[in-house]
Amino acid sequence: MQTGSCHCGNVKFEVDSPVEWGLSCNCSICHRRGSVLAFVPRDKLRLLSPEDATIVYTFNHHAIKHRFCPTCGIHVYGEGQDPKTGAAMAAINLRCLDDFDLDAIEMKQFDGRSL
Repeated sequence: MQTGSCHCGNVKFEVDSPVEWGLSCNCSICHRRGSVLAFVPRDKLRLLSPEDATIVYTFNHHAIKHRFCPTCGIHVYGEGQDPKTGAAMAAINLRCLDDFDLDAIEMKQFDGRSL
């Protein structure tokens, strides 16, 4: 079980899934925000603060709900569907996890700019 939050602590969550690798994407939003993502089934993400503690931003195909803290502006997680199975997924910003060492996991690159 991993815990995490935005910078100001307004948005808090737990993730009940092992994190074995992180994804760095070069699409227009990921490149600018600098997040490193891990994808988990949506039911493995448990919010410890109300869902309305976040604001939602969508763009392009509006397939992913990018959730941000309205107070500090940190992108905490995103929600969408697995393109292969249609299952609900969450994309956790690994930089928001408490006491998590990014250097201890494999990093994968994704060319989101090409989509």
